[in-house]
Amino acid sequence: MASSIGNEKSVNPVLRISQLDALELNKALEQLVWSQFTSCFHGFKPGVLAHLEPEVKAFLWLILWRFTIYSKNATVGQAILNIQYKNNLSQTEKYQPLSKHQKLWYLIFTVGGRWLEERCYDLFSNRQLQSFCKIKRYINFGAGLLKLCELLNFLIFLQKGTFATLTERILGIRSVFCKPQSVRQVGFEYMNRELLWHGFAEFLIYLLPLINVQKLKLKISSWCLPIAGLSNSENALATHCKECSLCGEWPTMPHTIGCSHVFCYYCIKSNYLFDMYFTCPKCGSEVHSLQPLKYKIEMTELHA
Repeated sequence: MASSIGNEKSVNPVLRISQLDALELNKALEQLVWSQFTSCFHGFKPGVLAHLEPEVKAFLWLILWRFTIYSKNATVGQAILNIQYKNNLSQTEKYQPLSKHQKLWYLIFTVGGRWLEERCYDLFSNRQLQSFCKIKRYINFGAGLLKLCELLNFLIFLQKGTFATLTERILGIRSVFCKPQSVRQVGFEYMNRELLWHGFAEFLIYLLPLINVQKLKLKISSWCLPIAGLSNSENALATHCKECSLCGEWPTMPHTIGCSHVFCYYCIKSNYLFDMYFTCPKCGSEVHSLQPLKYKIEMTELHA
């Protein structure tokens, strides 16, 4: 007696959001399967699957149907959310699995419908132009009428919470929970960590633009490098003017800021415009005046 009661599963209604989540998971799985399948043909000639794409998709969806609806009475998205399809045409309130006819009609409506939608124009393209135009109008009218019925079904679903798709309503199959839903226990430790890190990240995003990174880098480099003494002699100036103190290359349009070091005009000008308190990275001298270097350098020194 107890075993017979245990074999009968009780029916628990499914939330609307859970049914919609299951549909989205199904779509995501189909996209993932198709992308993984097409990646196997990257080394082949482009467009090798273009002519047979509807048939290949139908074959893949047929395999998914075989191992989901046919064997487990649930799609992959429903299985993840602990949901199954129930035969709503049965008179009893206990759980009843789908009949074979319902499973086959589900295959025809879903897989066959998608294949027909992609192939309908190709099937009648060989006919005469006038008859093809008439068939095309009928197909467009039928597709529009089907979309309207799906919209009406979705509005009824939002009101009553059953039959999320038109196929479910036509076949009389309803989504139910496989097991009773227990009280949901929510842990806030993970949420607190996420809020803390998000707050810290927002603080850094606000703070980093206020920090003069260029000046800080130059300050650190001036501490690490030995401080060069100030010298006004021509020999010291000739030694320093062979390279720019900022970029380290041969100075282009060499300029000085009042110390014994030489800079490219564009290097010192851009840094000074960026920071009016710019100091020499070699000796730490502030910019007193930007003057062109008057000392003549022989070009032979470049190769010395």
